[in-house]
Amino acid sequence: MPRRSDITFEQLQHRGDGRLPGLVGFRVVDLQEGLLHAELDIRPELLAPNGYLHAATVIALADTAAGFGCIAHLPEGAQNFTTVELKANFFSTAREGTIVARARPVHMGNTTQVWDAEVTRKADGRQIALFRCTQLILWPQPLK
Repeated sequence: MPRRSDITFEQLQHRGDGRLPGLVGFRVVDLQEGLLHAELDIRPELLAPNGYLHAATVIALADTAAGFGCIAHLPEGAQNFTTVELKANFFSTAREGTIVARARPVHMGNTTQVWDAEVTRKADGRQIALFRCTQLILWPQPLK
Protein backbone atom coordinates (compact mmCIF):
# COMPACT_ATOMS: atom_id res chain seq x y z
CA MET A 1 0.00 0.00 0.00
CA PRO A 2 1.50 3.36 -0.94
CA ARG A 3 2.17 5.98 1.67
CA ARG A 4 -0.36 8.83 2.01
CA SER A 5 0.87 11.82 0.08
CA ASP A 6 -0.89 14.38 2.29
CA ILE A 7 1.15 13.55 5.43
CA THR A 8 4.65 14.96 5.22
CA PHE A 9 7.79 14.14 7.14
CA GLU A 10 7.72 17.67 8.56
CA GLN A 11 4.12 17.27 9.79
CA LEU A 12 5.02 14.02 11.53
CA GLN A 13 7.99 15.68 13.22
CA HIS A 14 5.57 18.07 14.99
CA ARG A 15 2.53 15.80 15.34
CA GLY A 16 3.35 15.04 18.98
CA ASP A 17 4.18 18.57 20.10
CA GLY A 18 2.47 19.34 23.41
CA ARG A 19 1.35 15.72 23.83
CA LEU A 20 2.96 12.57 25.21
CA PRO A 21 5.28 11.99 22.22
CA GLY A 22 6.62 15.52 22.54
CA LEU A 23 6.92 15.27 26.31
CA VAL A 24 9.11 12.15 26.13
CA GLY A 25 11.20 13.61 23.30
CA PHE A 26 10.00 11.39 20.44
CA ARG A 27 11.35 12.47 17.07
CA VAL A 28 10.84 11.12 13.56
CA VAL A 29 14.14 10.48 11.79
CA ASP A 30 12.98 8.91 8.53
CA LEU A 31 9.74 8.17 6.70
CA GLN A 32 9.58 5.92 3.67
CA GLU A 33 7.01 3.65 2.14
CA GLY A 34 6.60 0.82 4.64
CA LEU A 35 8.98 2.29 7.26
CA LEU A 36 9.09 4.87 10.01
CA HIS A 37 12.33 5.38 11.92
CA ALA A 38 12.25 7.33 15.20
CA GLU A 39 14.52 8.12 18.15
CA LEU A 40 14.32 9.19 21.75
CA ASP A 41 17.13 10.47 23.98
CA ILE A 42 17.21 8.91 27.44
CA ARG A 43 17.07 11.42 30.29
CA PRO A 44 16.69 10.86 34.05
CA GLU A 45 12.92 11.58 33.99
CA LEU A 46 12.41 8.58 31.66
CA LEU A 47 14.06 6.06 33.99
CA ALA A 48 12.32 3.78 36.46
CA PRO A 49 13.09 4.14 40.19
CA ASN A 50 15.71 1.37 39.79
CA GLY A 51 17.76 3.64 37.50
CA TYR A 52 17.08 1.73 34.28
CA LEU A 53 14.96 2.74 31.31
CA HIS A 54 11.27 2.58 32.24
CA ALA A 55 9.28 0.07 30.17
CA ALA A 56 6.68 2.77 29.51
CA THR A 57 9.36 4.88 27.82
CA VAL A 58 10.12 2.04 25.42
CA ILE A 59 6.39 1.51 24.80
CA ALA A 60 5.91 5.25 24.16
CA LEU A 61 8.66 5.19 21.53
CA ALA A 62 7.51 1.98 19.83
CA ASP A 63 3.77 2.73 19.93
CA THR A 64 4.25 6.26 18.63
CA ALA A 65 6.52 5.07 15.81
CA ALA A 66 3.95 2.47 14.80
CA GLY A 67 1.10 4.97 15.13
CA PHE A 68 2.84 7.65 13.09
CA GLY A 69 3.67 4.98 10.51
CA CYS A 70 0.01 3.99 10.41
CA ILE A 71 -1.24 7.57 9.97
CA ALA A 72 1.23 8.01 7.10
CA HIS A 73 -0.05 4.82 5.44
CA LEU A 74 -3.82 5.09 5.92
CA PRO A 75 -5.99 3.85 3.06
CA GLU A 76 -7.36 6.58 0.81
CA GLY A 77 -10.42 8.18 2.44
CA ALA A 78 -9.69 6.93 5.99
CA GLN A 79 -9.80 9.60 8.68
CA ASN A 80 -7.59 8.27 11.44
CA PHE A 81 -6.82 5.20 13.54
CA THR A 82 -6.81 3.98 17.12
CA THR A 83 -4.72 1.28 18.77
CA VAL A 84 -6.79 -1.76 19.74
CA GLU A 85 -4.01 -4.09 20.90
CA LEU A 86 -0.32 -3.94 21.73
CA LYS A 87 2.32 -6.33 22.97
CA ALA A 88 5.99 -5.95 23.86
CA ASN A 89 8.81 -8.34 24.66
CA PHE A 90 11.84 -6.89 26.44
CA PHE A 91 15.36 -8.29 26.06
CA SER A 92 17.67 -5.59 27.41
CA THR A 93 17.65 -2.07 28.81
CA ALA A 94 19.66 1.14 28.92
CA ARG A 95 20.51 3.96 31.32
CA GLU A 96 21.73 6.63 28.91
CA GLY A 97 22.13 7.44 25.24
CA THR A 98 19.54 7.23 22.50
CA ILE A 99 17.06 4.48 21.70
CA VAL A 100 15.82 3.85 18.18
CA ALA A 101 12.56 2.39 16.84
CA ARG A 102 12.13 1.02 13.34
CA ALA A 103 8.44 0.45 12.63
CA ARG A 104 7.22 -1.60 9.68
CA PRO A 105 3.75 -2.76 8.66
CA VAL A 106 2.98 -6.47 8.77
CA HIS A 107 -0.61 -6.09 7.55
CA MET A 108 -2.18 -3.04 5.89
CA GLY A 109 -5.87 -3.64 5.40
CA ASN A 110 -8.88 -1.36 5.13
CA THR A 111 -10.13 -2.28 8.61
CA THR A 112 -6.90 -2.88 10.51
CA GLN A 113 -3.18 -2.45 10.23
CA VAL A 114 -0.61 -4.43 12.20
CA TRP A 115 2.77 -2.80 12.84
CA ASP A 116 5.97 -4.21 14.32
CA ALA A 117 8.64 -2.02 15.90
CA GLU A 118 12.10 -3.08 16.94
CA VAL A 119 13.68 -0.90 19.63
CA THR A 120 17.48 -0.85 19.87
CA ARG A 121 20.24 1.15 21.52
CA LYS A 122 21.71 3.56 18.98
CA ALA A 123 25.27 3.29 20.31
CA ASP A 124 25.70 -0.46 19.83
CA GLY A 125 22.55 -1.66 18.02
CA ARG A 126 21.66 -3.99 20.89
CA GLN A 127 18.01 -4.99 20.81
CA ILE A 128 15.93 -3.72 23.74
CA ALA A 129 12.43 -4.81 22.71
CA LEU A 130 10.13 -6.10 20.02
CA PHE A 131 6.70 -4.50 19.82
CA ARG A 132 3.55 -5.32 17.85
CA CYS A 133 0.33 -3.34 17.71
CA THR A 134 -2.95 -3.58 15.88
CA GLN A 135 -4.55 -0.35 14.67
CA LEU A 136 -8.25 0.01 13.89
CA ILE A 137 -8.76 2.21 10.82
CA LEU A 138 -11.35 4.95 11.42
CA TRP A 139 -13.54 5.97 8.50
CA PRO A 140 -15.77 9.06 8.17
CA GLN A 141 -19.25 8.51 9.57
CA PRO A 142 -22.26 9.49 7.47
CA LEU A 143 -24.26 12.49 8.72
CA LYS A 144 -27.54 11.58 10.38
